[in-house]
Amino acid sequence: MGELSKLPNIGKTVEEQLIKVGINTPDELRTVGAKTAWLKIQEIDESACINRLMALEGAIRGIKKTILDEEVKADLKEFYQWKKK
Repeated sequence: MGELSKLPNIGKTVEEQLIKVGINTPDELRTVGAKTAWLKIQEIDESACINRLMALEGAIRGIKKTILDEEVKADLKEFYQWKKK
């Protein structure tokens, strides 16, 4: 496993997906952002859900997804619902 899997919430599978969509380092993930990274993953894995989106945001912030601020969670949920329409 590489650099990405050292981030919180990022396991082997998500790391492999990130690399597959061209995001190879934590800095690249931070630059792209959770929403864009999730959209890219969604293109190769339609099962990517809200939990993956929150995991990516948590990884960028260096925290577990479960402790994201409620405001951040609400924003991500709104984005997810918009995308699912």
